[in-house]
Amino acid sequence: MRNPKDRPNIVLINCDDLGYGDIGCYGSPVNKTPHLDRMAGGGVRFTDFYMAAPVCTPSRAAMMTGCYAQRVGLDRVDNGDWVLFPGQSMGLNPQEKTIATLLKERDYATKLVGKWHLGDQAPFLPTRHGFDSYYGLPYSNDMGLMAWKEYYNRFPPLPLMRDEQVIQEQPDQAALTERYVEESVRFIRENADRPFFLYLAHMYVHVPIYAPKQFMDASENGAYGAAVECVDWATGVLLHELKRLGLDENTIVLFTSDNGSEASGRGGSNDPLRGTKGTTWEGGQRLPLIVRWTGQLKAGAECKEMTTSMDLLPTLVGLAGGSVPTDRVIDGRDVRGLWLDPDGGKSPHAAFFYYLCDQLEAVRSGEWKLHVERRELYNLAEDVGETTNVIDKHPDVVKRLDAMADECRRDLGDALKGVKGEGRREAGKVDDPKPLTQYDPNHPYIMALYD
Repeated sequence: MRNPKDRPNIVLINCDDLGYGDIGCYGSPVNKTPHLDRMAGGGVRFTDFYMAAPVCTPSRAAMMTGCYAQRVGLDRVDNGDWVLFPGQSMGLNPQEKTIATLLKERDYATKLVGKWHLGDQAPFLPTRHGFDSYYGLPYSNDMGLMAWKEYYNRFPPLPLMRDEQVIQEQPDQAALTERYVEESVRFIRENADRPFFLYLAHMYVHVPIYAPKQFMDASENGAYGAAVECVDWATGVLLHELKRLGLDENTIVLFTSDNGSEASGRGGSNDPLRGTKGTTWEGGQRLPLIVRWTGQLKAGAECKEMTTSMDLLPTLVGLAGGSVPTDRVIDGRDVRGLWLDPDGGKSPHAAFFYYLCDQLEAVRSGEWKLHVERRELYNLAEDVGETTNVIDKHPDVVKRLDAMADECRRDLGDALKGVKGEGRREAGKVDDPKPLTQYDPNHPYIMALYD
């Protein structure tokens, strides 16, 4: 068995629309998450971890590349959409380097299971961005044949893919997480003797929610709670498999979500934060992050320093013995010091910038958060729920954060001010894009329409 510090295995679990307050170790009183709670008890729980966007495509672009979505051109897509839809011409530029690309350079086996959402055209697929293999949905699980009145006939059949081929259309979503877990376990077993990177990107708790019957029967929070508890079960299976194979000390396991919960009466929670998915209040972008590395990280620790999803690329690649590209700007920072010393380290970020698509809406520096357009200032150390605007009491803080915002605009742009940004790179683009599937009235779909 290799030394735990020698190219540790990495399992990155990313949920879809799971809110800050949706799991037990972050305060949920209704969703039962014993496996995640034990994972937090054996690792580090981050309280001030941010995704770089409050919706999925830009959030995932930032996490995969270590860059703000504005820098890699995926802050707003074709026709002004917030996220990518089936058959669009844009995607993650093949020239960008992802976590998987850089880990492959360190001889890692790499696999994505689940949601991609960075482009469904051939040059943008996971297998073109460093993943040896792919199994999952290329975009959100509501982008298939839908019964919803406003969505009816809007999309072609939902494609389940293996590598670059569609292997099923309109899969039964209630069975899909179990299939994802089986695929993940198979990958871990096949690569137990070498370094591996598994990215498991759940479809839960994005709507429509189809959860297995046993979780529905046990849930105290309807279908939403059932989906959360199914995610918890999936985490438990992977942790059990790593222990069974003797890989606990060789494996870093991370758990997070792409953006906050919609929390619109469906059972989700971003408590104690204000706002939801699609907003730049804390509830839109501050997410759970649990990191467990048995024997290397302090068990049951809590880190209150500001970190971001963009830090995962330089941190994980650094721990694998690699280095980040030097021919381009990378916005993330190596925060292994905070992982190893969550009580004594300091955030390497002077500021974090909250974008809604191509619009700069807020900036945080230290404990202060300024909503630059609303002209509201909050002390997040004292008022995490952003309830009391203190902008009139701290003009010096406002001046400092406004200057940071201006510097960011020059670099990454701001549609609200008509600034294009000097540090932006181009997204990928193809001519004559085509959707992966087409409706066939004679096809025996197992799910004709999603409700």
